[in-house]
Amino acid sequence: MLRALTLRRSLQSLHHHNHLKPLISTTIPQNPLNPLSPARACSSLSSPSASSSASELRKYLGYTALVLFSAAATYYSFPFPENAKHKKAQIFRYAPLPEELHTVSNWSGTHEVQTRVFHQPETLEELEKVVKDAHEKKTRIRPVGSGLSPNGIGLSRAGMVNLALMDKVLEVDKEKKRVRVQAGIRVQQLVDGIKEHGLTLQNFASIREQQIGGILQVGAHGTGAKLPPMDEQVISMKLVTPAKGTIEISKEKDPELFYLARCGLGGLGVVAEVTIQCVERQELVEHTSVSNMEEIKKNHKKLLSENKHVKYLYIPYSDTVVVVTCNPVSKWKGPPKFKPKYSSDEAIQHVQDLYKECLQKSSVVPVKNDVDINELSFTELRDKLLALDPLDKDHVVKVNQAEAEFWRKSEGYRVGWSDEILGFDCGGQQWVSETCFPVGTLSKPSLKDLEYIEDVKQLIEKNEVPAPAPIEQRWTACTKSPMSPASSTKDDDIFSWVGIIMYLPTTDARQRKEITEEFFHYRRLTQVQLWDKYSAYEHWAKIEVPKDKEELAALQARLRKRFPVDAYNKARKELDPSRILSNNKLEKLFPLSDTI
Repeated sequence: MLRALTLRRSLQSLHHHNHLKPLISTTIPQNPLNPLSPARACSSLSSPSASSSASELRKYLGYTALVLFSAAATYYSFPFPENAKHKKAQIFRYAPLPEELHTVSNWSGTHEVQTRVFHQPETLEELEKVVKDAHEKKTRIRPVGSGLSPNGIGLSRAGMVNLALMDKVLEVDKEKKRVRVQAGIRVQQLVDGIKEHGLTLQNFASIREQQIGGILQVGAHGTGAKLPPMDEQVISMKLVTPAKGTIEISKEKDPELFYLARCGLGGLGVVAEVTIQCVERQELVEHTSVSNMEEIKKNHKKLLSENKHVKYLYIPYSDTVVVVTCNPVSKWKGPPKFKPKYSSDEAIQHVQDLYKECLQKSSVVPVKNDVDINELSFTELRDKLLALDPLDKDHVVKVNQAEAEFWRKSEGYRVGWSDEILGFDCGGQQWVSETCFPVGTLSKPSLKDLEYIEDVKQLIEKNEVPAPAPIEQRWTACTKSPMSPASSTKDDDIFSWVGIIMYLPTTDARQRKEITEEFFHYRRLTQVQLWDKYSAYEHWAKIEVPKDKEELAALQARLRKRFPVDAYNKARKELDPSRILSNNKLEKLFPLSDTI
């Protein structure tokens, strides 16, 4: 799948394929042009001049002994065992890559670890044994899902456990509209597995490859001001904990721990099974239209309250706002009859023309056998355009203008099942920061959501940030899970989620590094100027841990203001006293007095 955790098993044979050889050798090359070679030395011994000069002989023998001694000394100074961890090429420090070493990266390729411990149990019993053994040995096994989190929150060098092989639908209660599933099942698998029963999930995030356990633990969400984040759909869970074994929790059974663990960041136990409240499967009508901020302000309250799903896509350096709404197909009227003004080919033509024009002016040499641009989707074409000069503000503005034109020519309707319609092509590899903040209620929206966007756009233009499109804005109702950024005790509170982005459309390491630095500059501008002003907190799957100690201390203090950190840490101590389910990120966000 395109958006999935990357797991590569490293083989020693790859070294032979890459013609890698040990950098140390005690064999002297037989080079006749080398005055130090044994071949030359022997030939000198047989010549009349060599026999007449004992000093010459001693000199060459001395050189040979010196070389042999230096080689031996160097070799034994760096004694790498056969199973030594692979290191990047350094003089005299080559070591073979062991067979059991796995390289695991998130989908965007922004975070990667190497580990020898990667468990994939197939049954609950196997999972229980993995957790029990790790607890006894005090070795870490961080739960990791599909690896879609931009910040790699599930990754750990010390070891991981992945439930991809525990992916079954265990029970369907059609009458109550509930399903019990293993936590390793992917969203698309789940949807496909229950559609024959006329059921589906209440809401969806942008993509379908997430494992259910992962999407719940990080507080993922869809959009719709009347619909809560995905964790609120969970009515019971089965957790495999290091200290207390397998426990079942629900709203009725240990509700305090249940609400805490629904968005538990994988730190309270390995989520093995989940019972989810579903809804009837239904067709939706998606309507895409292009507006501007002035019109949005006039219609914002109506758009939030009258649409089941709604999101805005803002185009930086323009006043364009793409509005996407989704609602059930009317049982009486049926789907709308609408003939689009432009075909899909016509909608994308402007973007294709811009790519050809920019490519001609660019120093970039087209790759042989490159894909025909006529076969590329809009997001793929946008990646190629940005790759030509991703950090040049004027170039990015041109790409954004082309995107705005694409959306203008893509206005119209689309009808399909909710799991088909609510997806969104997020584009290629990327850095993203998404914040969540309260925006009043449906009956009394504060309009802070629109003010936030205006501030972001002003910040971009003032600082000439090469910000690509879109800035995505979505809404949810609140949740009772206290570790969720959208948690609230007031049932009618609503929250806005805003994502800023920079794509990584290149494999060039230097260019990716430069984009990364620019993105974190962009993110920091929003952090310093907007987060406290709007009480905004980052999505758990997108929060990055600062390297600076003062910044980290400030982040820890800020998290304490919003989340029940003490209660969370207390539960961690009780359920996972040795913190085998933790990783460096979790330890830094929620430090305890004692460390593992």
